[in-house]
Amino acid sequence: MAVPKKRTGKSAQGHRRANWKAAKPETTKCSSCGALQLTHTVCDACGFYKGRAVSIKHESYSATTTAPKPAKVKKSPAPAKKAKAKEIAAVEEIETKQEEITIEKEVSEATEEKIDVKNKAEAQQALEAEAEHEHKNEKSTISKKIPVDPEKKKEKNKE
Repeated sequence: MAVPKKRTGKSAQGHRRANWKAAKPETTKCSSCGALQLTHTVCDACGFYKGRAVSIKHESYSATTTAPKPAKVKKSPAPAKKAKAKEIAAVEEIETKQEEITIEKEVSEATEEKIDVKNKAEAQQALEAEAEHEHKNEKSTISKKIPVDPEKKKEKNKE
């Protein structure tokens, strides 16, 4: 802990304490009797606070405090609100079902298109294979029917 080397003079002490000022307390007039009272406190003269008797100083105090306060009961939502909530839930459920149905339709259409494309591709390949097969057969029949001179072949190769 720090220890001062020398005493504080009276003048310095007075200058420091000059800022230690007492604040004037806030006061208001009582709503029932008009006496001055500190704010947010019970009136010393009559015992009222915020328009109610809360102190023994007032005659009506015993009558107000003996009756217990009723417990707050949570109110259930109005039937109209429940009905609206049910309607909203039903509408949301229907919308989700409709979305699921549309998604299923889109998926089934896409798969059908893929199948159609595959079938078309397979059919086209089969036709091409068949055409090639027929073309080979024609060449083989032609080569069998017409004999080719070896001299003509040599002439074609030279050109």
